[in-house]
Amino acid sequence: MSGLLRQGHFLGTKLKALRKRNGLTLDELSARCVQLDAAAAPSVSYLSMIENGKRMPSAGLLAMLAGLFGKEARWFLDENTAVESTPARRERGGLEAMPLEPAFLFSHELLQNALPELLSQTGTSGRQFAQLLIRVWQETHHNDFPDIERAAEAVGHRELPLSLEKLQGICRRVGLQVRWFEPERASATAPLLRARFEPPDTVLVNRQLRTQEERLRYELAYFIGHKLLHNGDGLLSPRTASWSAEMDGQLGAAAAVGMGAQDVLYAWRDFECSFFAAALLCPRAPFRRFLAREAHRLSAGVKLGVTTAVVMRRMTAVSPYRHWHYFDAYPPGFLRAVYRGNGIPLPWGNMSLVSDPCPRWAVFRLLGHAPPRSGLQQPHSQISVMQDGKRARLYCCHSVVTRDAARAVHVQSVGVDLEPALAAQGHDAEALIAEVAQACARAGGDAPIPGTLAAALRTVAQVLNIHWIGDALATPAGIICPRSGSCPRTPRRCAAGRG
Repeated sequence: MSGLLRQGHFLGTKLKALRKRNGLTLDELSARCVQLDAAAAPSVSYLSMIENGKRMPSAGLLAMLAGLFGKEARWFLDENTAVESTPARRERGGLEAMPLEPAFLFSHELLQNALPELLSQTGTSGRQFAQLLIRVWQETHHNDFPDIERAAEAVGHRELPLSLEKLQGICRRVGLQVRWFEPERASATAPLLRARFEPPDTVLVNRQLRTQEERLRYELAYFIGHKLLHNGDGLLSPRTASWSAEMDGQLGAAAAVGMGAQDVLYAWRDFECSFFAAALLCPRAPFRRFLAREAHRLSAGVKLGVTTAVVMRRMTAVSPYRHWHYFDAYPPGFLRAVYRGNGIPLPWGNMSLVSDPCPRWAVFRLLGHAPPRSGLQQPHSQISVMQDGKRARLYCCHSVVTRDAARAVHVQSVGVDLEPALAAQGHDAEALIAEVAQACARAGGDAPIPGTLAAALRTVAQVLNIHWIGDALATPAGIICPRSGSCPRTPRRCAAGRG
């Protein structure tokens, strides 16, 4: 201990800076230590005293903290007070900010006249455009909407898991009546009506959801949100399952073009109620601790009685790491839901099908797979390299083939940008990523991850507590492209192969 006292003048300062750089609260750091060794783990108050220089950790506790962050104990004890700064936040969509000049071209009056003309000429529906604006808003704010979170926590009291019986009780408290209807479906390709709202207080639910409890919970939570946020005025779309060009307005030829106030209203209401439902079922603080205990495993959602989609979407909202993406894809190439907080390009067009998508994306390649009739298919993890201008970027995704309420096959994929995490650990992230990009290029597109980068990514997986980053190291990294027409593989072999 005396040795630590002599050498640990800056230990507390370094620990605090390292904890904050990795987005952890004191409570979460304490919980991570409990996972490693419950008996020796420090309390929140003791960690606070260490950071403020009022206590010195034992050699064993220092080794635990150092190992958790992928450091050696002597790093905390040297005289170098420099701690790597937090990497700059990458803007959404991978787009550089630019001044809009001349400013008068973006006046309210001109935009009001120009936007409907733009939508008409491009075959874009008003609902599509509103959804695009909302998505950009989500990505700009990194899925952080505290007002909706507080509304959900006030009624759900941060209970996790929230049972069906508790949700039904909340429905009664807020004045919602739940009634069932018999499913009607014109054809196998028509969308299945899951639920709809009859103002001022009635939720009509498809009787099929009686056997799909995790989806029933979500529907009830969604309409609880509508009742609380909008007093049950009924201004929202029916809830459907399965993709339909006519219903979702995603193929220009099938959609009514133009833009009306109702398009924006319905799109925004759907976003608010969906976000509320996920926050009610997976409240921020308890769910964040749950993800830490489960190391971000998708199968953990079964313990909470929620769908894989809810687990993935809430990961992007509650994780201390902000650089996430999420795709929900239907064949042949329709993205029903998109979130790109890490700026990853789209694997294909979201408003129209493209002729040359890159089949190396896991979300695209897995669309041809059918999941088991029941249960969750084994998720697939992969590390991918993408050229972004003059430098390469590195992503890890975790994807699964599943079925929606109408039994239609779709692929859900969640992932992270690895560069900020590597930089946060003090690595030369750009050089490490360039090394694996060159290895992939030399090998024709796929190559084992070099040892130095693999070691660094194991540390990243440990610090972020995302087990599937480590799983992805077992397979080669591969090059992916925004479009296969610009594929850098030599020779181009995109017609088949892994993603």
